[in-house]
Amino acid sequence: MTTLGRNTGKLRVTTPSDREIVMTRHFDASRHLVFDALTKPELVKRWLLGPDGWSMPVCEIDLRVGGALRYLWRHSDGREMGMRGVFREIARPARLVPTEVFDDPWYPGEAVDTAVLTEERGRTTLTTTVLYASQEIRDGVLKSGMETGVARSYDRLEEILESSSTREETV
Repeated sequence: MTTLGRNTGKLRVTTPSDREIVMTRHFDASRHLVFDALTKPELVKRWLLGPDGWSMPVCEIDLRVGGALRYLWRHSDGREMGMRGVFREIARPARLVPTEVFDDPWYPGEAVDTAVLTEERGRTTLTTTVLYASQEIRDGVLKSGMETGVARSYDRLEEILESSSTREETV
């Protein structure tokens, strides 16, 4: 396993195989709250934005096995990026497995994201493993600087989880 030197803040990024990226982050919240923040469109739109300057005007989540997800991000300069996927597995609040395919593919094929949430004493560890079709694709994603955008998104997620309004929305 390789730990990458470009990690940002509290996000740990590793490459346990030639086709996987694993991202791990701890949150001071129950896994029920974290799971809700991963699956409720009104919350996802507030944190899953990548680097600053992006918004998510479209966030559709049909949270059932076989259900679709659709995200559309818009940058302040007008650029857009869309992604769709299908939920392969849902085990509330412990595991979520959707696919991802970008509208304008910057890498070929489909990736599979496996999010595992473990809780200990009210603190949740979110471990997301992304499986790509090839090592070349995985390496291209790593070179894109994606971990900086993921780290920024998870920082926003942490802020949302700490807010009292989120605790009320997700109960």
